[in-house]
Amino acid sequence: MLVLCAGLDLHGADKPAPQPKPRPQALLLSEVLASVQGQYPPYLAALIEMDMANGRVRQALGSFDLNLNAGGTASLAGYYDGNTGYAMLEQPLPFWGGSVHGGYRLSSGYLPNYNKDRTGVDGETVIGFKIPLLRDGTIDRRRAALWQAQIDQELADPIILRQYLDFIRAAGISYYTWVAAGQRLTLAEELLRVAKDRDNAIAEQVRKGASAPVVQIDNRRLVVSREIAVVQAQRRLQATAIELSLFYRTRDTAEPIIPARSRVPSTFPAHPRPDDAQMTADIAKAAIFRPEIRRIELLMEKTGIDRRLAKNNLLPSLDVGVEAGQFLGENRPKDLERNEVEAKIEFKLPLQRREAKGRMDMADATLARLEQERLFTRDKISADVRDSYSALDAAFDTLRMTRLNVDLARQLEQAETERLKQGATDLLALQIREQASFDARVLEVDALAEYFRAQTNYRAAMAADAPRKVGR
Repeated sequence: MLVLCAGLDLHGADKPAPQPKPRPQALLLSEVLASVQGQYPPYLAALIEMDMANGRVRQALGSFDLNLNAGGTASLAGYYDGNTGYAMLEQPLPFWGGSVHGGYRLSSGYLPNYNKDRTGVDGETVIGFKIPLLRDGTIDRRRAALWQAQIDQELADPIILRQYLDFIRAAGISYYTWVAAGQRLTLAEELLRVAKDRDNAIAEQVRKGASAPVVQIDNRRLVVSREIAVVQAQRRLQATAIELSLFYRTRDTAEPIIPARSRVPSTFPAHPRPDDAQMTADIAKAAIFRPEIRRIELLMEKTGIDRRLAKNNLLPSLDVGVEAGQFLGENRPKDLERNEVEAKIEFKLPLQRREAKGRMDMADATLARLEQERLFTRDKISADVRDSYSALDAAFDTLRMTRLNVDLARQLEQAETERLKQGATDLLALQIREQASFDARVLEVDALAEYFRAQTNYRAAMAADAPRKVGR
């Protein structure tokens, strides 16, 4: 009967057993990095660089816009009383620096025979083109500006990627620092619990006269000191959680999320020993995927356009053009043919050309400087990978030794506990062993955090987390 009624209350109604509240899942580094990619304001601000580069390309394309030119003249005083007006469309060409134009001209009144704007009553249609044969042929300011703006589009990628790698590195370091702070707090609380449990036992012994009251006072002092350590560990965890919230944000509004302590992982991820044989390959990968060299190469390409433009400006100008006109209607001056074609040629040569020579010297000097920067950057990337690998290898060795230190400290603590039970030692000796064991475990946590911070630096040095394409 008791078994049958075990699940019933006094009124015979079913009473469901309380369900334990599920523990929140541990916060993973992948969640933080995904938040950086999608919600981190500095990274989103860096992506705007691409929009700015696109705007510069559109601005440069404006040099090739179709232009409408209109105007006219009017004789206000003098022998001739003629008036003229015109409307022309001019289209610069994206190749060989040429342009085409066409439009309409109309004159009225009396104009001299030599006036080229003289037309019949119905006006004249005009079409023509102009092409440079020497200067501004293969390159001119308009095309140079457009090509450089297009290079700026490509330059946005390494600029954004460099910032992205820095943000990912900072987020990873902040994450592992937070995990270490949470585990340090757990250790401090465990050490405090041991002291509180012992305090109850000592109080009972003092009550029975088996221990002196001073023993209880000493243990209470230890409890207070360990409570202080817990408060300090809580503050450290809060500080690291607030720092981590800069990278970990809500999906919709990108508001910072301060992760709760319940989301601190109980253990660190796997931590394999670094492979010496892999470092050479990682240096080669870093030279390919790190954005610094690509940025310098694009700057050299951009400066090369400046040099080509300066070399172009050393040439003389030799422009040729053809313009054809057709008079409309029959009422036109007798000395004008219905169809007229006129060829034009113009030669111009600056004798000193100091501006072009100066630009050439500047471009050559800039290219030489960028070449030296490229060589040094390649060496620096190699040094970064080697140094971060060295730090990772040292962190692994330190971690191995801290684990040995933890094992030895635990053995001593257990041995001292047994001696205390046998009355062969005192409480002070046990407290010293407990503190040494705690310090050893804290050193292990710090060594684990340092290992993963070194691993984060190593991955950043070889651009292991570089996306194939940056952008939204």
